[in-house]
Order: sequence, then C-alpha cells, then structure tokens
Amino acid sequence: MDGPRPSFKEALPLAMQHVVAMVVGCITPAILISAVTKQSPQDAVILIQASLVLAAAASLLQVYPLCGKIGAGLPVIMGASFAYVPVLMAIGGQFGLPAIFGAQIAGGAAAVIVGLFIKKLRPLFPPIVTGTVVFTIGLSLYPVAVRYMGGGAANPAFGSLRNWGVALFTLAATTFFNHYTKGFMKLASILLGLVAGYALSCALGMVSFTRVLETGWVQAPMPMHFPIEFHTTAVMSMVIMFIVNSVQAIGDLTSTTVGALDREPTDKELSGGIIGSGLASAVGALIGGMPLATYSQNVGIFTITKVVNKYIVALAALVIFIAGIIPKFSALLTTVPQAVLGGATITVFAAITMTGMKLIVSAKLTARNTAVVGIAVALGVGISQVSNVLAGPGMPVWLNQIFGTSSVILSTVIAVLLNVIIPKDKPDPQLTPPDKKLQELYEDKKEVDDGLKELQKEIK
Repeated sequence: MDGPRPSFKEALPLAMQHVVAMVVGCITPAILISAVTKQSPQDAVILIQASLVLAAAASLLQVYPLCGKIGAGLPVIMGASFAYVPVLMAIGGQFGLPAIFGAQIAGGAAAVIVGLFIKKLRPLFPPIVTGTVVFTIGLSLYPVAVRYMGGGAANPAFGSLRNWGVALFTLAATTFFNHYTKGFMKLASILLGLVAGYALSCALGMVSFTRVLETGWVQAPMPMHFPIEFHTTAVMSMVIMFIVNSVQAIGDLTSTTVGALDREPTDKELSGGIIGSGLASAVGALIGGMPLATYSQNVGIFTITKVVNKYIVALAALVIFIAGIIPKFSALLTTVPQAVLGGATITVFAAITMTGMKLIVSAKLTARNTAVVGIAVALGVGISQVSNVLAGPGMPVWLNQIFGTSSVILSTVIAVLLNVIIPKDKPDPQLTPPDKKLQELYEDKKEVDDGLKELQKEIK
C-alpha cells in the first residue's frame, strides 16, 4: 500500500482533500442529535469535538492496525455516519442522549462479532437487501432535511420566507459547485455551499458569535462527560444497524482495494476493518462520539488519484484531530443556521437514496426482487409514519419501541427475511456451469459483483 514518503509540501494538499471531503458529514450527525436531545450549547460543542477526535483516531487505527487484527491496514477515512441518524434520533427522542451512547457500546460490540464471522453473515446481505436498506435510510432522512430547511421545529420563525430563502440559496450553491465546477471545488461542493449559505445568513442577521467568543481555544475530549444508560429496545435497534453497516463497509473496503490497489481485499482486511470500526465506535461512546463508518467520498478520492500512502492518511487524521481539540472551531460550527444545514444536507440524503436505488437495480428487478424491495420499504416507511400503530391492545410494548419508530430497522429485518423466504429466481439454463447448485452459486456471485461494480461507478 505504501510508496515513497512524499514531502510535507506535497502531502498537505492531498491530505486536505480528504479533510474537506469528510468534515461536513462528520460533524452534521452530532449537530442533528444535539438538537433532538436538546443539549446545551456547551454540550453541543463537546459532541462535535468528540466526533472529530474519534474520526481521527479511528482513521489511524484502520491504517495502522493494532495487533495486526484490529484495523484493515488500508487507506480508510472514518467518520460519523448519516446511516445511523434515523435510529439515533428515534432513540434520543424516546430515551435521551445517555441511551444513545449505551446502545452504541452494544452495537460496537456486535460489529466486532460480525467482523469475526463476516464470511458466514455476508450471504444474508446481497445487493438487493443492502440496496433496500440504503434506499430506506435516504427516504427516512428527507423529513429531517426539510424540517431544517424551514428553520428547525423549535424555531419561532419556522417555515418563514427568510429561512426558506436561505435554504434554497444554499441548495442552489451546492448544486452549482457540484455540477458546474471541477477538481477541488467539485469535491468540496457541500462545504462551499454551506459557506455560501452561511455568508448570506450572516448578512441577514441570522448568526450570533457570542458562543464562539465565550469558548476557549484548546480543550481535550472529556471521557464520561455524558452519562450512559442501557435500554433493551435501544440496544436491539442499534445492534441491527451496526450489523447492516458492517456489511456496507465491505463495499467501501472492496472499492478501495479494487480502485486504488487493483486487487480484491483479503478476508483479514475485511475482518480487521469491521472489528476496528466497531471497537472505535464502542470506545468513542465514552467521550461522546457518534457511531462511525467508512467514508465513500474519501474512497472516491483514493480511486481517482491513485495516491495511496499511509503518511497522507495520517496527516489528514492529524488535521482532523487538531480541529477536534479546538473548541472555538466546534463552537463556530454550531452557529450555522438550521436552514443552511438543511439546504446543504438534502443533497447528501438524495445521493444516499439514489445509491440505494442503483444497488437495487444492479440486482435486476425481477418479480421476486421487486417484492422484496417493495414490501420491505412499504411496511418500514408506512408503519414508522403512523404513530403507535404497533402499540394497540395485545401488542408487546417492545414491538412498537423497536420497529414502530424507525423505518430503517423494520425495512432491514423484512428485507433479510423475504430474501431468505421467497424462492430465488430459477437460473438460466444457458448460463455456465451446468450443475443446478453451481448455477445458483454463480448467480449469487454475479449479483454481488454487479452490485459492487455499480457502487464503484457511483464513487468514481
């Protein structure tokens, strides 16, 4: 993986590409969760700091594995994941922030177990299932973005012309940078869109810098600053999400090795990457960091530039870490109006949804596959939008707490079950090999390969 060490002057711009590509995605979940759980401005700053510090540490762990088994040993940038946001918001809204961190510890432990047995679990998550999960995640995040575009539900001016004007301007700026520019500006389109929207909101008097002025310059992460609680339903929900995300990590790790190193990942790399991610997420809960995932946008940088060097990844992690221990930087991020945040993130959520759609299409829309996707999404999204529909007489309390509040959890479970229960499409007799059992295995492999190819195309 490692070539000659570049000079600092050569490495810094390459490292900054990775920082720019990941920083918005890394801090946004912390901002969203702090709003849902009604954290104080000081605690919101700590959540952002913890997410950045944890991302830096986890990225280093992936590049430099512990004991040769904890970490992939691959160029991987880690960060807080949007995939967890719907479940985190459901848990936070019902039980509060301490329950999120308790469930995160349990979920991280589950990911470690998945990493140890990934070869046996992988067949349960072909592209038709993972595509359904990713598609549902995108759909479930749309109301979050729209609520923010209106200014935030707690905002007295919610839905005002000013909030919508700023949000739509941010969306337009993000779209412009993404589709009408090249190179660094295209790569940083979301960040530049945020900056443009932030500048407009400052001009309109929507930003206060009091919090930034009152915050110190340097502050280390604060272990156990937030209490930790364990609630059975919250733990079960998070465990499911960590299992799904562990399988999703296979796609990013495979895209990294295929696109940047021209080879398939080894079982040791896949197992170590998932174990490292799970362990970092579990430990990170102790300092207030959000659940982690591999970042596809950074995988895209590696595959496009073909620059794969440990020094560059380590330098990027150092920059992220420095940003995380400077409270003024984190405090400045909390001053971004929710309308600006919504205008920028809705493009991210749209991209997540379409990535799921492409994975689904790559698996071929046969009658069987459309049934798996359609029923899973219909029940997942439909039930989550009807309050207490699973809380009627005779229904166990835990059923509504786990499956009634998050469309992602229910859709995932249904997609996995339907994919196992519904008979698979009969193999084409013209395909080789001729043996029926081998034909089925051939179709399964082809389905996975097609899904990975589509994911690689999307990253590029």
